Amino acid sequence: MKTNGRHRLLTALISVLLLGGSGAVRAATPLKVGYLPVTGHAKFFVAKEQGFFAQEGLDVELVEFVNSADGINALKAGKLDVGAFGTTAPLVHISKGTDLRIIGGIMGEDAAIVTTAQNAGSVKSIADLRGKKIATIRLATGDAVLRGALHDAKIDWKKDVEIFELKSPPAVIEAVKTGQVDAGVIWGPHDLRAEEQGLKVVIRSRTLQPGHPCCRLAVQGTRIAERATWEKLLRAILKAEKFAQENPKETVAAIVKYVKLDPALVETAYYHGYLEQGTDPNAKGVEKFWSIMQSSGFVDSTGDIKPSIEVSLYKEALDSLAKESPKDAYWAKLQKTFAERNL
Repeated sequence: MKTNGRHRLLTALISVLLLGGSGAVRAATPLKVGYLPVTGHAKFFVAKEQGFFAQEGLDVELVEFVNSADGINALKAGKLDVGAFGTTAPLVHISKGTDLRIIGGIMGEDAAIVTTAQNAGSVKSIADLRGKKIATIRLATGDAVLRGALHDAKIDWKKDVEIFELKSPPAVIEAVKTGQVDAGVIWGPHDLRAEEQGLKVVIRSRTLQPGHPCCRLAVQGTRIAERATWEKLLRAILKAEKFAQENPKETVAAIVKYVKLDPALVETAYYHGYLEQGTDPNAKGVEKFWSIMQSSGFVDSTGDIKPSIEVSLYKEALDSLAKESPKDAYWAKLQKTFAERNL
């Protein structure tokens, strides 16, 4: 009898925790979130491991993809609810008429061009790539940055170089190491892995297009009206962003769980300064990226990208966190950044 009484008491306590004011159980909203196994996607891992998704009433399943092309196709097919893939991927599909909406970001910059140590001395600028064979990852941000930079250097990327679109950073690294190509475009932490294998970083994307956005959070346009869900998602990721800035040890531990690399390498990759870690949608940056894709011939579209960028969801999520902690300087700083990048 005593055991049964304790059981009933425990059950009652659990019910109190689960019941809302209306007396109904508040079930967590299930979400399938697509990601890439890279240090730049750390906020997903932190939000999952530190319980920020759960705090916001979200039951998140993280779904891994090796490249942005496969991830964006899964989002289009409805196999994902939301995904963060290279800026190039959603913009290319939008240019072809797909209704996708960008609601935030995960990272910026962080791509690099690598060559062999033997060739490094002869590749000091984009102009030096004329006549070269270059490996990229299909629909990766660095791919579009490369083509835009070639265009600016008066190099026709369709005629004056040979570009090979591969499936993953390791495939690009192998192609460079074995001499199948002269240079390759990869993202972190694979730039550090390439250097460990004897390759050299010769150009970083941030020097070609300073401040450029990388992986953008995208959803199907038909689901943009689910505002409460997306605001909760953005709140969780913003909490993870702040946590990552303040807790390197725990952040590295979260990354290593999803990106199977040496913790020391992961820490260097995430905190070395080449990676921009904001969740901000950065509408101005996306618009500039779109313009460069148009002028370089990467997309065949004269359309305006602005209707595909939804900044109000991020603003409302950020403002709600700032309201909850009005003395927190971090949220105030992000509000200022939002105004600079979006208004």
